[in-house]
Amino acid sequence: MAKSNAGVWGIEIGQTAIKALHCVADGDDISVDAFDYIEYPKILSQPEADPDELVAEGLETLLQRNDSLNDQVVISVPGQSGLAKFFKPPPVELKKMADIVRYEARQQIPFDLDDVVWDYQLMPGSMIEEGFAAESEVGLFAMKREQAYRQLAPFDRADIEVDQVQLAPIALYNMLVFDRMHERLEADIFDPDDPPPSTVLLSIGTDSSDLIVTNGFRIWQRSMPIGGNHFTRQLTKDLKMTFAKAEHLKRNVREAVDPKLVIQTMRPVFNDLETEIQRSIGFFRSIDKKAEIGEMLVTGNTVKMPGLAAYLGKNLGFDVEVVDRFNRLGGEDVMAIPAFRDNLPTFAVCYGLCLQGLKKSQITNSLIPQEIKTARLIRAKKPWTLAALSTLLIGMSVNYAFTEQSWKDTHEDHWGSASGAVQTTTSLSSSHKSEDETRKTQLEYLDRVGVEVASNSTRRQRWLEIYRIINELIPRVDSPDGTILTPAEKPYPDRKDIFVTQIDAKQYDDLKTWFSDKLKGIFQTEIRSWATLMGVEIPEELKDVTGPTEGGWVFQLDCHHYFNDPDRKDSNRIGLVGADHVKRSILHAFLTKKVKVPVGVDGDGNPKYEEFSLEEYGIEYPIMINGVLDENYKVTNPDFDPTTVPSTVGQGSEDDLPLTARPMLDAPRFNFKFQFVLKERTMEERNKLRTENEEKAKVAAEKAAAEAAASGEA
Repeated sequence: MAKSNAGVWGIEIGQTAIKALHCVADGDDISVDAFDYIEYPKILSQPEADPDELVAEGLETLLQRNDSLNDQVVISVPGQSGLAKFFKPPPVELKKMADIVRYEARQQIPFDLDDVVWDYQLMPGSMIEEGFAAESEVGLFAMKREQAYRQLAPFDRADIEVDQVQLAPIALYNMLVFDRMHERLEADIFDPDDPPPSTVLLSIGTDSSDLIVTNGFRIWQRSMPIGGNHFTRQLTKDLKMTFAKAEHLKRNVREAVDPKLVIQTMRPVFNDLETEIQRSIGFFRSIDKKAEIGEMLVTGNTVKMPGLAAYLGKNLGFDVEVVDRFNRLGGEDVMAIPAFRDNLPTFAVCYGLCLQGLKKSQITNSLIPQEIKTARLIRAKKPWTLAALSTLLIGMSVNYAFTEQSWKDTHEDHWGSASGAVQTTTSLSSSHKSEDETRKTQLEYLDRVGVEVASNSTRRQRWLEIYRIINELIPRVDSPDGTILTPAEKPYPDRKDIFVTQIDAKQYDDLKTWFSDKLKGIFQTEIRSWATLMGVEIPEELKDVTGPTEGGWVFQLDCHHYFNDPDRKDSNRIGLVGADHVKRSILHAFLTKKVKVPVGVDGDGNPKYEEFSLEEYGIEYPIMINGVLDENYKVTNPDFDPTTVPSTVGQGSEDDLPLTARPMLDAPRFNFKFQFVLKERTMEERNKLRTENEEKAKVAAEKAAAEAAASGEA
């Protein structure tokens, strides 16, 4: 049966009647535009009644009155026919929630899961943060598979396709939170330590009653084995009348000869109902001590019995209200009909079912067996599958016809001799190609050998060149000609020279692996410190560095110096020793100096040089790391004269001795490692970069001159 999207039918098969409600949605508004209340000739639980026949006749009447049910259909099943459990899972990722629920289902459901139709859902107010359920509650709903098919059987026989199945207590919960608690649900703020007040909803049925306690976010429900039939049986027993007369008398107490006698006769059932409610609420309070019950609502046609609501309110201590209106349900034309108005309390379940079908409910699970869903999905796709197969068959047939025609045109009887000639030519071509590939392979091998031989010579020359540049950049303040001064000529704490003990180099395919975030932070700190010490502005290219890219070499120099007298400061009282001396000397040289590179010889045989900045040459990112001052370091005294030692006995401390009488000299030494990047550039690349830098400098100078001229005119 094709379905329309005009609205939803909510249908409840009760013990006394079939109740149906048709609702439509317009944005957030819900309206009823059709209803039906089909009462059976007999109550289904009466011994002489045939439930299957009575329900079938009722559904047939429903179809006749409503021109078949083409819209979505949602039905309810009694609460005692299924199971609804609510539990709090431990904090867990949402993607693992299904495993937790499946484990809980095995513990809570007393049957094999293959024999059960079950579903689960996170309750509203659950705390979900970044895919993690920290504070949540899960509702677990189940029904035996055979029971599900039994509930669907009357609709199958009537050719009514049911889209969703819901437990009656859950449908009542959906009705209550939509109709009366929507404001707190829309705020979606739930504090487990200070929950909002709860409402008790009592739905009195024919043979049993459902009691639901909810604050909108959490729900507790219980089915009680007492209903309207118990009042009828009490009248039958005490007043000695037939069941039909007792039922009529119960429904029309005010018209009885002695209404007081009728009420007194039913008093034990009133008391039993009150006791069951008290027990249920007491048990709920024992498991949820923070809950506060604010009111009680009563539904079902039994509530029309005179004095029932007043009796419950007086003995339970709550404000008891009969659900005789739906606050958010529109459709005045239907609501004005007397038959609807008289039976409105019994349509609460149907209202909740319609809300679920219209996707306006909080709990949306359905207990339709999966195999039925799969069968419907396949049925829905059959027309499209058939159309696709038909299209494919037509395409293959057309393709076969063209292929057959091509085969006739290219049969070997017509093309045999030509095919043989082609084969011969192809074979000859393949042999020539094979020989050509062999020759190309040999040529590539010889090219690689030649490149390797030539590059070895070039690389040896480049290594000599880089060592020469390093030698030029290392400061020689005290010994410019390479002569090492004696301690007498230059005490160690006064020596400004940087000494290099080892040079290492490592090649990187990607220099990002060397220039880590930590190294980047050190580099930026060193540049700022250098600029402060030297009193200069940080160059633009060093203000916001991103680090070297692509491949290259990293050189590391193991260095030290003795210029470490702690009292040595400049005129501004800024330190000149230790790490500051490194920044003023070698780091300053690597950031500012230019180098001369040999490019050949002139006509007289003298070497020719070209000058490049270090950045143009390919040297970048100079940085000092692992600087440590060894205050107790000593060096051997080259001027030591052992013959002077005896004559100095008793002269005081070692510092008072002559220089020649001290075998070891105190020389606090600052040890550090100095690294920089080398990118190998050809002479053409260096010249190009130098030209670009000269153009930038020229533009900057012209701009500065223009600004100066404008400032002068002003």
